[in-house]
Amino acid sequence: MSHADDHEGTRRDFLYYATAGAGAVTAGAAVWPLVNQMNPSADVLALSTIRVDVSDVAEGTQLTVKWLGKPVFIRRRTPEEIEEARAVEMGDLPDPIARNENLDGAADAEDQNRTMDENGEWLVMMGVCTHLGCVPLGDGAGEYNGWFCPCHGSHYDTAGRIRKGPAPTNLPVPPAEFVDETTILLG
Repeated sequence: MSHADDHEGTRRDFLYYATAGAGAVTAGAAVWPLVNQMNPSADVLALSTIRVDVSDVAEGTQLTVKWLGKPVFIRRRTPEEIEEARAVEMGDLPDPIARNENLDGAADAEDQNRTMDENGEWLVMMGVCTHLGCVPLGDGAGEYNGWFCPCHGSHYDTAGRIRKGPAPTNLPVPPAEFVDETTILLG
């Protein structure tokens, strides 16, 4: 083996590594825009959290806001509505295990676990029927004085739990908290 052959092998190895490196950089540059387009757009990021002023929501009424493109019901319940919701036996519910985003995983559907405050006065939930995505009617609608989806006949009680109809689960509770006495932060 001559000195020239040894030098040639080193040059060949360098060319292989340089070509592979250039190919990797080129592939990365081609793939990056495809991956980057899957990130949420600026308007979606701007709406990922919203603050809602609830100072004008009277007892027994609700406010509907739009969050992440979906309606959210914010209801200030009356003592009668709270009592009615807390009197329900868990065995009577079609969905006693609520998929509650606010509680980090599965939690029971007890009224105390679905409300924002200890008194149970404030209830915040997604306003989308869990059957086919319709928007239920509120303000004491349906057979259980809560929400009713007229499209297919799902009845929800005063805690947003499914009681009758084709909807498989309760109305979901989004992440929400009070930031002061009259402002709720969604998201």
